[in-house]
Amino acid sequence: MRTTASWQADGPASTADGPASTLRRTPLKRRDLRPDDLAVRVDYCGVCHTDLHAVQARDDGQPLVPGHEFTGVVTETGPEVTGFAVGDAVAVGNIVDSCGTCAMCRADQENFCHAFPTLTYGGVDRHDGSTTQGGYSREYVVRADFAYPLPPGLDPAAAAPLLCAGITVWEPLRALDVGPGARVAVAGLGGLGHLAVKIAVALGAETSVISRSRDKADDAHRLGAHEVIVSTDPDQMAAARDRFDVVIDTIAAPHDLGPYLRVVAMDGTLSHLGHLGPVTLETTDLLIGRKRLSSAGSGGRPATAAMLAFCAEHGITADIEVLPSARVNEALDRLRRNDVRYRFVLDLSDLD
Repeated sequence: MRTTASWQADGPASTADGPASTLRRTPLKRRDLRPDDLAVRVDYCGVCHTDLHAVQARDDGQPLVPGHEFTGVVTETGPEVTGFAVGDAVAVGNIVDSCGTCAMCRADQENFCHAFPTLTYGGVDRHDGSTTQGGYSREYVVRADFAYPLPPGLDPAAAAPLLCAGITVWEPLRALDVGPGARVAVAGLGGLGHLAVKIAVALGAETSVISRSRDKADDAHRLGAHEVIVSTDPDQMAAARDRFDVVIDTIAAPHDLGPYLRVVAMDGTLSHLGHLGPVTLETTDLLIGRKRLSSAGSGGRPATAAMLAFCAEHGITADIEVLPSARVNEALDRLRRNDVRYRFVLDLSDLD
């Protein structure tokens, strides 16, 4: 086994005073390399709402190292690895293995693996049954097939969130054939939404932002949006009725889908990405205009590689605030209060 430094939550998930989200620095055991493994020095790891939820929702008291969107450098390779060499810059996302044999894996959609993909943390290792631990650590050991070359020109810190938020919005945009002439609206301008705007604009779509207020209007235009529609203004929403071929809904809280379906054009699609809980809707909001409701999550290996190449070609990275990893608890607290534009990234070099 190998030992590395990490930020780990290993106390109770909650206390009498409420959720406990404090992580502490602690040694972490990593497996020795298997023949098809890479050892990666983790340089930058994004901080996702999923991390915050995972820390706060623990109910078994087991240690947890979050982090599923990171970039770094290969430090060692297994004897069967041919696509990477020591010193290569790489990126790793939220999936680190899959069964490889089901229909979804054979279709290069490992994110939909019928046996469930192995997640970067909180997952079950397919070889030894251990619980995977994430990228809030100085080293990660990963199957080489689930690591991606980091294209030259992409800033490694700002590229880290592409492996989560970036691929999450890339998947539906490409599946729905968004390109020149398409009319796209992005509902919610946060970690997911700001990358959806950047990518949709680069794909050639006429892109609008739907937001509860005009507070982020300047940001929306800076990101390339052509228009901001205020969702709390009935006149603006009425004027946008049946207008958009695709609406990318990145709103993280439960909300009524009706207003967003009503701005979808005939035979268009609302892709619901931000809130993954139950939804209710009026069937007539789908019926009138033959509208579709879909969702997506992460992406397969070819799609992830294509997303990174596209972002490198168009100079797309996340808007980030970099913090030394020693300030991880501050990052989680500010994320809980939505005090970030638009993604925290931890610099893990202080774990040396």
